[in-house]
Amino acid sequence: MGIISTILGVFGFGIGISIGVVIGYFLFIYTQPTDVKDPEIRPLLEKDSKSLEQLLPEIPFWIKNPDYDRIDWLNKFIEYMWPYLDKAICKMAKEIAKPIIAEQIPKYKIDSVDFETLTLGCLPPTFQGMKVYNTEEKELIMELGLKWAANPNILVAAKAFGLRATVQVVDLQVFALPRITLKPLVPSFPCFANIYVSLMEKPHVDFGVKLLGADAMSIPGVYRIVQEIIKDQVANMYLWPKRLEVQIMDPSKAMKKPVGILNVKVIRAMKLKKKDLLGASDPYVKLRLKDDKLPSKKTTVKHKNLNPEWNEEFTIVVKDPETQVLELDVYDWEQVGTHDKMGLNVIQLKDLTPEEPKTLTLDLLKNLNPDDVQNEKSRGQLVVEVNYKPFKDDQVPTNIEDADAVQKAPEGTPDGGGLLVIIVHEGQDLEGKNHTNPSVRLLFRGEERKTKVVKKNRDPRWEEEFQFTLDEPPTNDRVHVEVISTSKRMGLLHPKETLGYVDIHLSDVISNKRINERYHLIDSKNGRIQIEMQWRTAG
Repeated sequence: MGIISTILGVFGFGIGISIGVVIGYFLFIYTQPTDVKDPEIRPLLEKDSKSLEQLLPEIPFWIKNPDYDRIDWLNKFIEYMWPYLDKAICKMAKEIAKPIIAEQIPKYKIDSVDFETLTLGCLPPTFQGMKVYNTEEKELIMELGLKWAANPNILVAAKAFGLRATVQVVDLQVFALPRITLKPLVPSFPCFANIYVSLMEKPHVDFGVKLLGADAMSIPGVYRIVQEIIKDQVANMYLWPKRLEVQIMDPSKAMKKPVGILNVKVIRAMKLKKKDLLGASDPYVKLRLKDDKLPSKKTTVKHKNLNPEWNEEFTIVVKDPETQVLELDVYDWEQVGTHDKMGLNVIQLKDLTPEEPKTLTLDLLKNLNPDDVQNEKSRGQLVVEVNYKPFKDDQVPTNIEDADAVQKAPEGTPDGGGLLVIIVHEGQDLEGKNHTNPSVRLLFRGEERKTKVVKKNRDPRWEEEFQFTLDEPPTNDRVHVEVISTSKRMGLLHPKETLGYVDIHLSDVISNKRINERYHLIDSKNGRIQIEMQWRTAG
């Protein structure tokens, strides 16, 4: 009986389980719960801040802030380059830390401090977005959203009094919003002289520390204290407007700031050879420093004279007296057509003794090729007086903070007056009806200056500087700036047309010493021009 009852019990259990599963399946399929509601679909815009944070705890910057751009390309680049960047950054960190450690350890009677292991791990930082600021200065400002969950291994060993202690940093997390400024932008690679780094808000820094192999952060209260100390110390050092400066190159050399003034007096020319078939020539002299973007200076034209006397003085800004050369060209003025060159010569600035006037008589040459036999032919002589005056130490900007400061006027500037400097930087969205070959014409107190012509360009860059020496501040004056397009194509009904103009009042320049603005051009649809002005005084 016992065996039969056992067999029937097992059989009944199996049948009961099977029947229960079948019934449960049909109930699950064909019955609907009464307490489950249909999901409610709503746009994200209708959600409040707390709901959004629960749904999307990691919202990238480019979603929260429309003025931030996605930079997935940069993250991908860093990901590929990280094994090499890790080694380079660690090597640089050791080189920077080594002299600092060597200077500090004697104060605490420590024998040595060494990096036994230094690696930032295999996980690179990621940038959530980037914002770029547009300014009229020679700088590039970027803000980056940085998130970095790293697995570094930084092991530092210190020895003192015959004992050895180790400190190890592991499991690093950094969330920060740095502002990076590249300033000034210069025409020498890597095209910027300094890097400035500021933090726009307090960073979040989290890491683990092992002291003598034990987890120091597990001690009650230590973790929170260390976190607050690090945040406060980093904020005190680098929270905007404070910043970290990293010099890439000497800004004074990179920007080739003016270092002196060259005074040139064109006295006379003698025994010039006439270029005109009928009558004598009409000579004038053009002078400029080679490899300088500034326009040439010109004397007046002496009509029908092969032995002209000018006695005209000019002032030229010098940026590199060791390499710059003064070029003097004598031309024959023509009312129609191009002007004929009568001869030229050069003066090496490195051969001049500072603060010592020197009168030179130069033989005019066909060209600067010493092997050209045509230079043996007599073309006349040119007499000039030159005097190079280097700036004093207090007249030249010595650091990058002073790079945009207004320099003092050179010696010889009238008392009570000064030097008005106008720098024509660039134009934007210039458009002519028939052609677009823009140049800029400046008109100030009846004196006209012009930039070079940039052909077929709606966004030209001139970067040309003009100077006006004045006896008194031009407080009530204004400068007329006109953008002109010219074309030499034959058959055009309109070889010259105006692309727009603007009148700039100088009262702000005198009161502020310097302005750098982008002006909308009158009579132009969208045209703009960037003009920088400085008022330099001797005091």
